[in-house]
Amino acid sequence: MAEGLSLRLRAEGPIPLDLSLDVAPGEVVALVGPSGAGKSTALRCVAGLHQPSQGKVRCGGETWLDTASGLALAPHRRSAGLVFQDYALFPHMTALGNVMAATGHLPRTQREARAREWLARVHLSGLEGRRPEELSGGQQQRVAVARSLARDPAVLLLDEPFSAVDRATRRRLQAELAGLRRSLAIPVLMVTHDLEEAVALADRICVMHRGTGLQQGTPANVLARPASAEVARLLDLRNLFRGRIEAQDEVSGRTVFRWGSRRVEALADRRLHAGTEVDWLVPGGAVVLHRRERPSQGERENPILARVIDLVPMGEEARVTLDVDDPEGGTLAFALPLHHARRNGLARGAECSVSLLAKAIHLMPRSN
Repeated sequence: MAEGLSLRLRAEGPIPLDLSLDVAPGEVVALVGPSGAGKSTALRCVAGLHQPSQGKVRCGGETWLDTASGLALAPHRRSAGLVFQDYALFPHMTALGNVMAATGHLPRTQREARAREWLARVHLSGLEGRRPEELSGGQQQRVAVARSLARDPAVLLLDEPFSAVDRATRRRLQAELAGLRRSLAIPVLMVTHDLEEAVALADRICVMHRGTGLQQGTPANVLARPASAEVARLLDLRNLFRGRIEAQDEVSGRTVFRWGSRRVEALADRRLHAGTEVDWLVPGGAVVLHRRERPSQGERENPILARVIDLVPMGEEARVTLDVDDPEGGTLAFALPLHHARRNGLARGAECSVSLLAKAIHLMPRSN
């Protein structure tokens, strides 16, 4: 079985690192987090452009870095394809020349054919003779991807690969990369500040802050069940509140907690004992508006009386923010079809009621 990428990085400064990560062949893992979180530094450690004080990097069955034994392969000896945020193309070379520059491992007679093959795979056939200044930003990025893959790397490293292009081009490039990755049997490690991009492209995400990997998992799991309030804030998740565990209801199989003066139920979490202070999160999709003209049984589940602070139409959707009398001053946000909002009389200042679905409430012991 082919080996993927394995990295163990430690450093106290000047750029702190504390990261352990494995990426399987064919898997895409995204490093996400704020600027200065250490994401690009971790990528540079894999490529050999930065060396941590302690660490080990293995890829494709070969050891590239082992500080304990004094091994540190130079960047050109590491089979890594690196795509930079600013493309880093050779300005005096054509698109074909840029890609051919990465094919030195092949016999000369095969280099041009390999370069043309990769330019075709990134939809640049017919543009082989253009120099970078004659290409759009999206086309330059495609050349950079083709150049990285033409050298048959053991790992593909993407450092904010689409941040320099406009939103529409970014979405097209993301779609093309998603299609391309299906044919790649190598690990892909990408850095991005765009959570939507990570969700769209990555099999797993690793949330980083101050050089430390705080949580790893599938995008869906991390977004629904962040490990802590810190992770939730780094991911800019809404509807994060504080509470205190009241009891474990054995009959209903629910955990009951206090939110200000309210009594709220979540699915049973037996790690949490009465009196435990918690942070808790409810996704917007688990906030259900009570219909004025047709009450339902669902209104009995964690009913909340609220007042509309803001309602923003976004095409056929309305994004609603509610004042829920949170002791910490937090607000509750969710979205619903615009015609539902109008039918139920939602507008700034209007009173309404919602339910919070117990099965989606995520409880986190509060860290000191």
